[in-house]
Amino acid sequence: MEYLNFYKLKAYPFSNAIDNKFYFNSAQHAEALLRLRYAVDTRKGLAVLVGEIGTGKTTITRRILTELDESNYTAALLVVLHSSVTTDWLLKKIAMQLGVRKTGNTKLDILSELHDRLMQMYESGIKPVIIIDEVQMLQSREIMEELRGLLNMEVSEGKLITLILCGLPELEDVIALDDPLKQRVAVKFKLSSFDQNITHEYIQHRLKVSGSEEEVFTPEAIKYIHIYSKGNPRLINTICDNAIFEGFLIKQKPIDKDTIDSVAANLDI
Repeated sequence: MEYLNFYKLKAYPFSNAIDNKFYFNSAQHAEALLRLRYAVDTRKGLAVLVGEIGTGKTTITRRILTELDESNYTAALLVVLHSSVTTDWLLKKIAMQLGVRKTGNTKLDILSELHDRLMQMYESGIKPVIIIDEVQMLQSREIMEELRGLLNMEVSEGKLITLILCGLPELEDVIALDDPLKQRVAVKFKLSSFDQNITHEYIQHRLKVSGSEEEVFTPEAIKYIHIYSKGNPRLINTICDNAIFEGFLIKQKPIDKDTIDSVAANLDI
């Protein structure tokens, strides 16, 4: 597109689509990955990743999936799309993701098949990891009890399966529906928004990955991108993406505070 050429960019720097080449290894994202890997590698069983909308939970989950070597791990991501998910559906999905080819019709059958499969993986030296995203939508004590049941499957070295539950802060209330499950949380990490310095580093990182060799935003513009976005990575991307397009329309290099003000007003931020 013309505006990429205008700013001498080789790719769209601020798309909200998940793309590992744009991964920004901030201190908190690095710590989140480190803690989740610790839970997986030591068979802790249950890890929790919490954050507000747009703080990078999905980025972290996709990143850990790419880091887990298929020769040592079997990892899968399940995204909860609606609140009507049933325990049977969830258990069947987990079983299928772990390689159970045909599941039974009852929960007892599915749990038995899952246990057999998990033991096979354990004996083969494979560590199974199931990441469930948007868990705050699972407003069901029964589902929480079934997840606890999976964590009861263990050997002397630890749990046979690692569950990583991700979601909005309300996720903690959902886990609390089953107090014994809450007590099994071995690792928890809360993502927060960026401070102004990290926002600046994040913007420059994405521009550099996109091939930028010149100043695209003035320092004051970046300051106000942070103010309007409150350091939320998704909002940073949205503001910057719109600002680059607006800047192109008015042929502005570098993009200044007034353009950021205009974009924020148009976006109703």
